[in-house]
Amino acid sequence: MSLTSPSTIVWFRQDLRVADNPALHAAWKRGGLVIPVFIWSPDEEGGWSPGGASKWWLHQSLRSLEADLASLGSRLVIRRGASLLELTKLARETGSKAIYWNRRYEPAIIERDKLIKAALPTEGIEAESFNGGLLFEPWTIANKSAKPFQVFTPFWKTCLAQPEPTPPLPAPDSLRAAAVWPQSLPLESLELEPKIKWAEGMRAAWKPGAKGATVQLRHFLKEPVLTYSNDRNRPDIQGTSRLSPHLHFGEISPRQVWQAAKSRGEAAGQDWKRWQFLTEIGWREFSHHLLFYFPHTTTEPLRSDFTKFPWRPNAEWLEAWQMGRTGYPLVDAGLRELWTTGWMHNRVRMVVASFLVKNLLISWQDGARWFWDTLVDADLANNTLGWQWTAGCGADAAPYFRIFNPISQGEKFDANGDYVRRWVPELGRVPAEWIHKPWEAPASVLSQAGVEIGRNYPEPMVSHAIAREVALEAYGKIRKVTPA
Repeated sequence: MSLTSPSTIVWFRQDLRVADNPALHAAWKRGGLVIPVFIWSPDEEGGWSPGGASKWWLHQSLRSLEADLASLGSRLVIRRGASLLELTKLARETGSKAIYWNRRYEPAIIERDKLIKAALPTEGIEAESFNGGLLFEPWTIANKSAKPFQVFTPFWKTCLAQPEPTPPLPAPDSLRAAAVWPQSLPLESLELEPKIKWAEGMRAAWKPGAKGATVQLRHFLKEPVLTYSNDRNRPDIQGTSRLSPHLHFGEISPRQVWQAAKSRGEAAGQDWKRWQFLTEIGWREFSHHLLFYFPHTTTEPLRSDFTKFPWRPNAEWLEAWQMGRTGYPLVDAGLRELWTTGWMHNRVRMVVASFLVKNLLISWQDGARWFWDTLVDADLANNTLGWQWTAGCGADAAPYFRIFNPISQGEKFDANGDYVRRWVPELGRVPAEWIHKPWEAPASVLSQAGVEIGRNYPEPMVSHAIAREVALEAYGKIRKVTPA
């Protein structure tokens, strides 16, 4: 089958939007037909095929993209299998002489895309990739020695010294419909949606898709961004942007976020470039910078001396941590929020991760895999950076002696216990004074609250004070052999 007009294939990946999509925009400007395609090829992800929560989100996002393309007079062609094979088959079917896509930066995807970019011209097909996912591509930012950064602050200062990102591209006015469309699989055939009730909490918490991303950004920029520096650490209120899954799936671009923040900051008469919110966008850029230059860090520590760290694998403890049964309310609340909604507040992520690697001495790789499967915003670059930072073995890492105290962290950032009460309802009637350390509460208080430690709420898995000393001893051995 051959379509009657010249056409360009646009290969959608983690850029599931029609506005500020450089590949789509270039194909539209090229003229002729545009054939949008999504290829489900999880085996090409280098051992990091999307987890359960990511697949649920992907299904919803693709459905949203189908609707957005339909509004432009087009449709999404869905294929499954080896990307190069499906792209060349689609090019033959449609007579397309060009394939455009936006770049990704995961190690396995970089290698795959290089092969595809080299192979397509041998078939007489133009292959061109674009930057649709970052403000500053990794190879454009370097330190004074022309080497990659390993510390965030100078990295972000260097980024901010670059020319400002270009304004976002508009969505096409329309896309001409093909007289005959190539064969496409139904979205349901990809079997991305789980058949269990687990997804109900995610459905209640999120609205995937470009429209949902736009609504979320507008809500955040209306008021919360102005108090973000303080409120971002409080899990008991909605003080963060909650844009991370939208950014990961490319339902909104960082340029759109940058431009919207700039407009809001200028309207408020503030020095918007110094906003803590944009600094967090900077951390996302930094994580991709690190993954690009240090691809081994998805499974191995950046600091090689940490390969000798004396982790203590314990399947029973790992499962208790995963299910939010550690006996530390803030930790349990975070893990139950994660299991229910596919997301966890960033401050709580740090506490939860620290508890696993520094209180239980279970490896950061085990934690990273659990987050990968359960987070709707599971992003290889961000996930790797976050876990290596917490473990103390990565770039710009937390000092080995920084061990988050889940009690004091709860008392500081969830002072009234509202976050814990929401996600650990069995502690709902415990007074704020004891909500983060219920095992220390007087028996009369626990009795009145209907709590029996060890029966309807677990005893603490470990003593934080003792576990801290054990961790410091283990980290101290590593420190002695760590180069200055």
